[in-house]
Amino acid sequence: MSRNRHRSPELPPARSDVDTLVAELGTSLDGELLVLALTHRSFAHEAGGIPTNERLEFLGDSVLGILVTEHLFRAHPDVSEGELAKMRAATVSQRALAEVARDLGLGEYILLGKGELATGGREKDSILSDTVEALIGAVYLSHGLEHTRGVVENLVGTTLGQAARLGAGLDWKTSLQELAAEHGLGMPTYTVVGSGPDHARSFVAAVLIDGTERGHGEGTSKKLAEQRAAEDAFDRLDRQLGGPTMADLSGTAPVDEPSDDLALPAES
Repeated sequence: MSRNRHRSPELPPARSDVDTLVAELGTSLDGELLVLALTHRSFAHEAGGIPTNERLEFLGDSVLGILVTEHLFRAHPDVSEGELAKMRAATVSQRALAEVARDLGLGEYILLGKGELATGGREKDSILSDTVEALIGAVYLSHGLEHTRGVVENLVGTTLGQAARLGAGLDWKTSLQELAAEHGLGMPTYTVVGSGPDHARSFVAAVLIDGTERGHGEGTSKKLAEQRAAEDAFDRLDRQLGGPTMADLSGTAPVDEPSDDLALPAES
């Protein structure tokens, strides 16, 4: 009885009504390809080494890249190569694709191992974005490039429409560095603290400028935590300096309201 009392709760399985997901995608898919696209390596390992979605993800990443690149190239004939690259990166970033996945409710359909389920795998940006790419790969194999173009534009159309304004925001560390340099505020520095077991590490980063903390962020890697801290700092600092925030430009509210105690250094 005592062992039953301390048994871990059963974790909910993936949703099986995949027709709902396919309808959200606005297409049809071969059943085997769909299951493969939803099979994370953690589930495949526990199931005895069945195929994972990683090859489809590899294919989908390339298909997504060429379709987004072509769209931006045609839609912005006067934009430089460098700016086009930033716009593309903003559209296909892990964070952007994870938001696409959340809009689809995709996390509930992904086949995950017990370890990933227990550590919140259905909400991890990396897993969500990889699965979106795997689904795009599956659509491409099922229907070819032209059909996939419509699916991709349906999935990332909102981000594509905002790409010209959000392109510089993908590499938040660079954007923050440029903003700080422009106003003579010194070079941003970062501190990162990790916690948790090796298979489920999490990181908290803080960014400091002239010794003052300007923002913080969390992530499943040091790099992601630093980028989110830089984004937070950029938004707060840009607001104090009187410019529009990236959230204002995209029409979305920032995650955290800026605090009132982030004072700028006194003018010399």
